[in-house]
Amino acid sequence: MSMRFQMSAHPVGLESLREGLHLPEAGGFCTFEGWVRNRNEGRAVDGLEYEAYEALANREGERILSEAMEKFDISNAVAMHRTGTLKIGEMAVWIGVSAPHRDAAFRACRYIIDEIKARVPVWKKEHYLTGEAEWVACHQCQTAAAAQEPALDRDCGHHH
Repeated sequence: MSMRFQMSAHPVGLESLREGLHLPEAGGFCTFEGWVRNRNEGRAVDGLEYEAYEALANREGERILSEAMEKFDISNAVAMHRTGTLKIGEMAVWIGVSAPHRDAAFRACRYIIDEIKARVPVWKKEHYLTGEAEWVACHQCQTAAAAQEPALDRDCGHHH
């Protein structure tokens, strides 16, 4: 089976993401798109940079999608997370789930985004209109270190 989870330094077309989801047994399709917004915690944001530990990110992303396939009555699930510099309004994450019935598709989609946010080693650097920049949501550093991943140290060097 081909990879259902992908990290991408460039925008990915929706048609290619949806390709493996339109299946004969699927009666419904649910998607989630995460976009770069212009404010976070009261600060005006100019854009974002995403960095990832790609080998672990791809492995953990695939694991999350496999879990969703086991937990919910779904036909297929696909997810993509961007890396690199993104402008306001650009798509940072995309999740698609197809299923025989809508409830499972909605629940699986929610499960996948929540697990990606919690477990996939992606770091976000926010660029503010003031000219400052700051790493945020860096809890993945401890998650990877706790899993004893050799390429990640407990001190990731990002500001917490």
